Amino acid sequence: MKKILITGANGQLGSELKVLAEKYPEYEWIYTDREELDLCNLTKLETELDDINPQIIINCAAHTAVDRAESELELSDILNHKCVEILAKWSAANGCQFIHVSTDYVFDGTSAIALTEEAAVNPINVYGKTKLAGENACLENNPDAIVIRTSWVYSSYGANFVKTMSRLMQERDALSIVNDQIGSPTYAADLAQAIMVILTSSNWKPGIYNFSNEGEISWYEFALAIQEIGGFKCGISGIPSSAYPTPATRPAYSLLDKSKIKNVYEVAVPYYKDSLKKCMQLLNNVT
Repeated sequence: MKKILITGANGQLGSELKVLAEKYPEYEWIYTDREELDLCNLTKLETELDDINPQIIINCAAHTAVDRAESELELSDILNHKCVEILAKWSAANGCQFIHVSTDYVFDGTSAIALTEEAAVNPINVYGKTKLAGENACLENNPDAIVIRTSWVYSSYGANFVKTMSRLMQERDALSIVNDQIGSPTYAADLAQAIMVILTSSNWKPGIYNFSNEGEISWYEFALAIQEIGGFKCGISGIPSSAYPTPATRPAYSLLDKSKIKNVYEVAVPYYKDSLKKCMQLLNNVT
């Protein structure tokens, strides 16, 4: 029985993989978060991997607080880059399949067309820079690894835009949402499913793949969809990024082209509103 190690198991993607694991009893699942496997302790990481001895690693762990990363450069570099290098080296040396999750923030946002895996990278914030360093370390140290870039992740688990908006729309009469950052959201359950399609395929093709839901929208349009599905009465207006300054600059355009993952693995990519409805139905059941 192959052993799958999930890092960052309490995050959005890790939590969705836990749910999905019930459909894959042929694997032994090992879930770790910082308590079980401290990725910041670089000196002990190799030994701990030896002890677990997985045949597959799915690295969902990251320093994803984009604004905090600007002032937490060292922590961001350890979690998004240096530990990835060790995971990649260990998996290469031990014949272990390695899937590493990355981000659309490796791009600078100047494109006007959906970004393929070959598009030029040029991150404009610390989070993006450390994630790009992690991608490079991953593929340099384990050329047989798979990197999946994703964007605007949300889930019924953890903290995210969908849950925050759903709450604020019930608490406030009006909200202003940035309308000049364009991309597509990703329901973490869909990404988890895509990962399992890759793992259960007999066709392991290393390299970088993009995955997000279908649709080209702004955060403002995303908020409108949340409002519509939730039936919230809150007024929503669009504002430029300049009216909502943040420590980290975000790319203005980071829509991912999903052609490669569809062609190589026949991964189904749902439309963003269909997945958003599923997630919000789960949230309504919870609340």
